Parts: sequence; C-alpha cells; structure tokens
Amino acid sequence: MLKRKKPRQKGKFSFTRYFQKFQPGDSVAVVKELSFEFAYSNRLQGKTGKIIDKRGSAYQIEMKDLNKTKRYLIRPIHLKKIENVGGNVK
Repeated sequence: MLKRKKPRQKGKFSFTRYFQKFQPGDSVAVVKELSFEFAYSNRLQGKTGKIIDKRGSAYQIEMKDLNKTKRYLIRPIHLKKIENVGGNVK
C-alpha cells in the first residue's frame, strides 16, 4: 500500500493523469495519488470497477465490495485505466 512518496517526488503529480478522460463502461483501478486528498478509506486502493458516468470533475465508479455493488465518486487523478484482456485461448 502506498504510504509516502520519495523525497524528490513529494508534491509532484502527473498532468496527464490529472486530465485523463474516461468513457462509460471503461474498466479502471483505484491508485491513490498521495499529493491530493483521497476522501475514501485506504481499502479502495487497488480495487477495480467500471465507469458509470461523469459528475463535474469526478467519475462515478461502480465496484463490488464483498457481495454488494457500491458506487463512488472519484477524481481522475486517482484512477488508472485497465485494458480488458479477454478472448479464447487456443
């Protein structure tokens, strides 16, 4: 789990990750950016879900927590797109 940044990286963040765009249906993983406030529990770190829609500057994400489906509003700097690798292996 991420707890701190290296000394030379403190306070820095990626503009590319800050301004990234997602479409409804995209799969994303929650990867906390330590330079910005993360309003949720550390339990969300590494969890995956699907984008439902965009609300303001945040995205609504639906993910499973145990057997319940939950929705969270998370800013794009804390998200990482996942490429779905699927298909039949022959």
